[in-house]
Parts: sequence; structure tokens; C-alpha cells
Amino acid sequence: MIIRAKSYPRAALLGNPSDGYYGKTIGFPFRNFTAEVTLYETPELEILPAQYDSHIFNSIGELASDVDFYGYYGGIRLLKAAIKRFYDYALENKIELHEKNFTIRYASSIPYRLGLAGSSAIITACIRALMKFYGVDIAPYHMAGLILSVESEELEISAGLQDRVIQAYEAPVFMDFDKNLMESQGYGHYEILDKRLFRNIYIAYQSDLSEGSEVVHNSFREQYNFGVEKVLNAIQQWGEITIKGKECLREGRMEELNKLINQNFDLRSSVMNIGKMNREMIDLARSTGASAKFTGSGGAIIGLYQNEKMFLMLKDLLRKHRILTIKPDIL
Repeated sequence: MIIRAKSYPRAALLGNPSDGYYGKTIGFPFRNFTAEVTLYETPELEILPAQYDSHIFNSIGELASDVDFYGYYGGIRLLKAAIKRFYDYALENKIELHEKNFTIRYASSIPYRLGLAGSSAIITACIRALMKFYGVDIAPYHMAGLILSVESEELEISAGLQDRVIQAYEAPVFMDFDKNLMESQGYGHYEILDKRLFRNIYIAYQSDLSEGSEVVHNSFREQYNFGVEKVLNAIQQWGEITIKGKECLREGRMEELNKLINQNFDLRSSVMNIGKMNREMIDLARSTGASAKFTGSGGAIIGLYQNEKMFLMLKDLLRKHRILTIKPDIL
């Protein structure tokens, strides 16, 4: 039996980057790109390399560029860490696993390191494949925590729950990571939203703006841990923006939602360093009348456009600057 499991990128509409700091966010998964894991029974357990795992290069310069972009371990480490954490989860929860072995590989079309949760999509697909192979059911709220632990505990990558919640539920979600809830039950309050509420949304990205979330969050995390007032105030304000945004979505107040999206980014830029090219991408999009903020850690942006004329204007302007624009196919 061949098992194929998929997962998708996610975009944060409001609230990020507060998800790793007991904040509130709204985000959704979309089908324009896919991470897929294939698993089948074999005599030995084997992890096959894929696109980020090449060890053959045309020159020393190509090797150096590959390391700069994908790191030293590519995607193999994601599968290896996910399998290990799944096994640990089974032991911790007294889940008996059969002794059959498997071969596993992944493929992903999700643009890498652009704040679209491509790494966690690979991990999510892997966990789904393992659940099916071993006949294990894990509730989405627990599954999100398991996926996060792969990166935060096994790989020591700074990350929050938002991406994993969206990918575990495979639906737009309002997320409240209230500290008391998180500490008492291990997960927050998650509310599924109707995808039909999400109208006139665009996503744009430029591949050479890629930067891992761990780079963006390191300084912010230090300030948060030290209780820097402006950082704590920003997290509270992101929460307020998210609650207002949920109301705007439900009531169709898109003009107000447009302003909240811009406010979300402007608040971010007051407490985090924004790279010059990322800032220019935001400014270009806003010059057409569309709103703009980061989908995640940077490299990709999200916002609202008023009508098709504005979308075409936005797409044409960004294309001139080597920025691709899509309409997300929301799950």
C-alpha cells in the first residue's frame, strides 16, 4: 500500500507575529502550492532525499549558494525529526506501534523561507502519513502541538503554533493563544472560520527576499523575555486588531479590515527591523490602494484589493519588480 499525504502553505491575515507570545491570530491554508509525503512498506526504514537534499553540484559556488539558501541538512532533517517525535509521542501516550518498516520521501512546491510555513507543511504531511501507516488518530489541537515540537524541541527552531494549527485543521482559523489556556491544557482556543468570508485577498512574494523565521524572531524574543514595554504593548495591540478583524470578516466590513491589515504591519515595523527590500514590496503594494502586511516572517505579503481592476494594477506593478502575485485558493 502506498500512502500519500498532503499539506499546504498558510498565510496569516492578522495578528502575527504574536502567535509565539500568547497572542491572537487569524490565518488560512491555501492550495496554490503543496507539500506531499509518500510512504510505503519496505524491509528497512529509509528516508529518500529530495529537492533540498542534493549532494551533487556544478561548482563550489553553487554548493555555497545551496548552503546559504537551504542550510546544511535540507528537508531530510524535517522527516527524520518528525518520525522521531511521532515515535516519542506514541511512547508518551502508550500507543502501541506495529513493527513494519517503511520508505518515505517528500516533495514540495511551496516557495522556501518566505514565511509561508513550507517546513511545517512537510512535517504535517509526514505526521499525517505516519498516522495512516500506524492507524493512529490524533486530534488536530494535539497534532498542532506535536508538529511544533518537531521544530522547537528536535530542531531547536524558534516557532509558534499558528502555522501548525492552520495546517492541522486545514481551514481558516481564529486562534487565541491565551497564556492560562496554554498552560492548563497545552493548546489555545481555536475557532474555524468560513472560507467564504475571505474575499479579495492577494498574496505576493519574491524568492530572493527569503529569511528564516528564527532570524526574525531572535531579537524580538529576547526583548519579550526581558519584558520590554513596547514589545508587550505590541502583542496586546495585535490581539485587539485580530478580534476586530474577525468581526469585520463576519460583518463584511472590508474597508475597515483593509485598515487593520495595514495597522498590523505598521505596528510590526515599530518593534522589529524591516529589511529595505521587504519594506519596498509593502510600499509598492500599498501605492495601488491595496493593503499589505507580511504573511509570516517576511519575503511574502498579503492584503486586500478592492476590485479586479486594482488586482490587475497590483499584479502588473509588482511583476515589474520581479514580484509574483497570486489569488490564494483557500481551503
